[in-house]
Formats: sequence, C-alpha cells, structure tokens
Amino acid sequence: QVQLVESGGGLVQAGGSLRLSCAASGRTFSSYRMGWFRQAPGKEREFVAAITSSGGFTNHANSVRGRFSISRDNAKNTVYLQMNSLKPEDTAVYYCAAATTTTGRFDYWGQGTQVTVSS
Repeated sequence: QVQLVESGGGLVQAGGSLRLSCAASGRTFSSYRMGWFRQAPGKEREFVAAITSSGGFTNHANSVRGRFSISRDNAKNTVYLQMNSLKPEDTAVYYCAAATTTTGRFDYWGQGTQVTVSS
C-alpha cells in the first residue's frame, strides 16, 4: 500500500509561482515512476508531468512545458512540481500519482491539492 500526500497548493496571482510537494510512504519509492495530474471544474483529469524512478527522464504536457518542472528526491520520498508563470487556466486540483507495477500505469493517487490562479 502506498500513501501519497500533496501539499503546497493555494491562491496566487497570474504570473506567480508555486511549488507542490508529494510525500510518499513506503520503502520502495525510488522504484516508482511518479506523475502529476490536474482536474479543473467541469473537465476531465489531465496529465501534467511525469518522472522516471531515478529522475533521469521527465515528460511534461505541452500546456505546461517551459513553465512547470517535475523533480524528485528519493532520499526524502518526495516528488515536486515547480510551477512558474502561472495562468488562470492552470486553476485546478492537482493530484500526485505513483506507478508501482511493471505495467507503468498509475495505480496510487493522492487526495489532491487546490491551485487557484487569479487574473
């Protein structure tokens, strides 16, 4: 069982920055691929960014590339999402997810943290 707890969300003005954190339980965090997703009101959940278990490779959605950056610290069992140049359309609940099996599918999810960007 893996527990994921997000933090760092809040209200920020357009153009501002936030850093989200996701703390994971368990002793095998360093073997998990991790990701961030978001869901805006009335919309489906969408992919934001992902990072391999070692942190050597990352992938970001086109809508956030160049503004957001995913990273991880395996010693702290934590994955981060640095969000810069925030836009009102970034407003959403942000979820952390872990892919713990060889399928690569994200099978554990956090409870989410709200990010609101005002114009």
